[in-house]
Amino acid sequence: MLLLKNASLLQVGIGVTANTFLLLFHILTLFLGHRPKPHDLLTGNLALVHMLMLLTMLFFSPGPFESLRFQNDVKCKALFYLSRVMRGLSICTTCLLSMLQAVTISPSSSWLGRFKQKSRVYIIHSLLFLWFLCLSFSSNLLLFTVATSNVTQTQELSFGKYCSLSSERYLRWSLFFLLALLRDVCFVGGMLLSSVYMVTLLFRHQRRSQHLHNMSLSPSISPEKRATQIILLLVSFFVVMYWVDLVISFCSIVLLAHGPIMLGFQALVVNVYPTISPFVIIIFDKRIISTLQNMEQKCHRFLTK
Repeated sequence: MLLLKNASLLQVGIGVTANTFLLLFHILTLFLGHRPKPHDLLTGNLALVHMLMLLTMLFFSPGPFESLRFQNDVKCKALFYLSRVMRGLSICTTCLLSMLQAVTISPSSSWLGRFKQKSRVYIIHSLLFLWFLCLSFSSNLLLFTVATSNVTQTQELSFGKYCSLSSERYLRWSLFFLLALLRDVCFVGGMLLSSVYMVTLLFRHQRRSQHLHNMSLSPSISPEKRATQIILLLVSFFVVMYWVDLVISFCSIVLLAHGPIMLGFQALVVNVYPTISPFVIIIFDKRIISTLQNMEQKCHRFLTK
């Protein structure tokens, strides 16, 4: 149990730091007068969502915030509601990012190519809609979440040391859970469809390139292709971790294994994607790498003076 607690704190610390850096980079870029691209808006939103998601998971850990003692229903409702909203936004934003990239690399003659010019307006409206969807979709949790001290062991479905879901309205809770699962499956399906479409386009582009370039040469990778590879990597990683979490959740429900060890292990699995995704974006983003290199050179010159 101590090992899980330390691993969770380390994971949250690394993830919050990376997502905060990514978010501040996009905010700084905006303040410097650079016009944000649709991908930048989604990447910044994803960093914000993952940062809040990791912070809420930290509050559910009994270690550093044990003195708060979540014996108040309001605290449990707010934290669990926020955690579910952020998780839903993580799924929706990743799906939207994948679909946007599919539109970006689509040929202008295709029906998806018609949305390229208006993608900025569509993305802003889509983000506002996704926030409204997730905020309203998870509002039912405010009715079911209670402090553990306010229910008996037979009336609760614990998801932490101090907070639980009351099983007095188990039928309603199950219905909302199935609806949330259906929403997630739809967005994951959108990720897979757009990913298959992008892979098909990349494969066709690769075949054309073999006729235009000498095989002994190594043509440079275009920014669109690099961005597509990053998003495909993010989507693949997300889908794998999502299904692992789904299997663990199903096994815990069937086996009635809601103990602290199972909950701690499941929290680690859930937090893998928000922890790793900012590093994937940072490493493959040339703008961030060049900015870091310039900062390193300036610091070196300042210290060597």
